[in-house]
Amino acid sequence: MTSRRQFIMTIVPAAAALGAATSVRAADAAKVDEKDPAAVGLGYKHDATKVDTKKYATYKAGSTCGNCQFYQGKDAWGVCPLLGGKQVNAKGWCSAWAKKA
Repeated sequence: MTSRRQFIMTIVPAAAALGAATSVRAADAAKVDEKDPAAVGLGYKHDATKVDTKKYATYKAGSTCGNCQFYQGKDAWGVCPLLGGKQVNAKGWCSAWAKKA
């Protein structure tokens, strides 16, 4: 029979190890592929200067992932929750772009 103390001493370290193993840091997130269905649906491009301005009339020069409210990062690549938590290029763009407040 397992005592309460033995149970606690076993489960707490195991839970901590499991939590550490399953947590994914933003830097470890995969980079989104422009051919990913979600990226295609949003018209995402790694390079905002390559956006089809006829198809995406809402695009304005200077609008990039790096100055979008959804961009989570301070480096060249950051996470975007709209693209499944994958990394996007700070110089990229998609149709969901919204000016950072």
